[in-house]
This record gives sequence, C-alpha cells and structure tokens, in this order.
Amino acid sequence: MFTKSAKFYDALFHFKNYKKESDNLREIILSYKPDARTLLDVACGTGKHLQFISEFFDAEGLDYSKELLDIAVERCPGVIFHQGDMTDFSLNKKFDVITCLFSSIGYVRTPENLNKAVRCFSDHLNKNGLLIIEPWFSPETYWVDRLTANFYDEPDLKIAWMYKSGSKDNVSVIDIHYLAATPEEISHFTEHHEIGLFTNAEYEDSFKRAGFDVSYDKEGLCGRGMYIGVKS
Repeated sequence: MFTKSAKFYDALFHFKNYKKESDNLREIILSYKPDARTLLDVACGTGKHLQFISEFFDAEGLDYSKELLDIAVERCPGVIFHQGDMTDFSLNKKFDVITCLFSSIGYVRTPENLNKAVRCFSDHLNKNGLLIIEPWFSPETYWVDRLTANFYDEPDLKIAWMYKSGSKDNVSVIDIHYLAATPEEISHFTEHHEIGLFTNAEYEDSFKRAGFDVSYDKEGLCGRGMYIGVKS
C-alpha cells in the first residue's frame, strides 16, 4: 500500500487542514489528560499531524510504509520514527497518549486484528493513558458501488485519482487508479486497498477487552468519528 502513491500523498489529501486538526487534537488530549507529555502517532503517514503536535508533546511516529516514513523523517527532524505493523509492534517504552488517525485503523482488516492492535496500543500506554482512534466507515455507512473522483491541480503537478467502492465480507475493497502529471512525465498506476468495516460495537468491544473506559465522539477531527479510551 502507498508504495507508488507515497510521493504524491500530501497532494492527494491537500484538502485536509492538519494544523486545525492537530490543534483540536491537542485540546481533546488535554481535556482528558492535562498532564500528558509523551505521544505516539500510529500509522503516522508522512508526519503531517506530527509536524504540529510535536510542538506540544514529546512525540514519536510509527508506520508500516517505509516510503511514507521517509517523507515523515524529512518533514519532522528530531522526531523519532519506527517502522512496524500496528497489530504487533514492540518499542520497549510506554507513552501517555497513542493516536491512530484518519481511519488508518481500518487497514487491520478483521475484528481479530482490531483486537490485537488495540491490545498492542494498551501495552504501550502508561497507567491512565489515553488512546484516540479515528475509525473508517462502518458496514452501515459505507457506500457500495459509488464512483469517486478527486483532483489536484497545480502548475507543476496534476493528479486525477478515482475508484469504484466495493466490499467483501465486511471489508471495503478499493482499486484506485491514479493519473499523475509532472513536467518530466505522465504516469498511470493502480493501488489495491482493503479496509475493514467495523461496527460501533466491535470498536467499543476491542477497547473494553484491552482495559479501556471508552467514549465516542461522532464528529472527530474530520467527520468520521473518534473513539477515546482511558486505560483503567
């Protein structure tokens, strides 16, 4: 995933206001845990949230994709980054806060892996630590057979990316077609994404199994909701 699109990732999601989201995230963190000092952003991507949130916390990032991490390292000098799978990483340290944002949790695909990931997060949190997860769509809210097209249009970079939303066994299946133009070349490539469609009950159950008191914010940072767990 993202091996081909990584270099275009920030342009693809140019519509996100990472600074505003990070400011809101900081307010949420401090409202639950005003003494929070350390933070791990799991599935940190290119580090755009960390670029801002690391101003207020001793923050680190983790992602599965080396290509995305290479960009994050360049963007956030001084921030420690780790390459790993969110279901079974081991950093030999604990944090006050762990975040998993922008629906990245869906890439675990199955309820079993969701439980593994949340348990792994719990193992890396201090007592009374805070876990914040932005979910992907649920089976009820996901759109099947919908056509989606997005565009980025700047003088030296133009991108069109589109897909038809599919699903199988409560997993969204998306084959994204990209057409990217730079002054040097015009390229076409595809990427296959499978993202788990978990119910509210499955999310809440995974938190409770891992020892969290959980609450749900239906808006979250970008309208997809947010699960907030306090390690009990």
